[in-house]
Amino acid sequence: MNIDTALKEAMSISGAVGVALVDYESGMSLGTAGGGDWLNLEIAAAGNTEVVRSKLRVMSALTLNDSIEDILITLHRQYHMIRLLDAVKSRTSLFLYLVLEREVANLALARHYLKRIEADLQV
Repeated sequence: MNIDTALKEAMSISGAVGVALVDYESGMSLGTAGGGDWLNLEIAAAGNTEVVRSKLRVMSALTLNDSIEDILITLHRQYHMIRLLDAVKSRTSLFLYLVLEREVANLALARHYLKRIEADLQV
């Protein structure tokens, strides 16, 4: 599936408010959907790039021979999910960033759907 289709699929997840496909080397979004006045996805993408880079540095410092599947930030009213695309399979430095309305979202299902989207995404 292409980027636009992947973003539309992510926005169909129950509780989805916004989604972005982001390159964590540059901090730039390759595409966004949703968002709005209170959720600037471009700013969020750049900021979450720093979260990913920081976690990768910590893993390197600890010499962990592992990879990140996803990072979850839990707010009082929202979930912010960062799903790193499998770098071995896709040879990319990309992640999907999804914001969910906590009262509506099912976190387990959202993680499952993002994993499926990742598997089908062609960049």
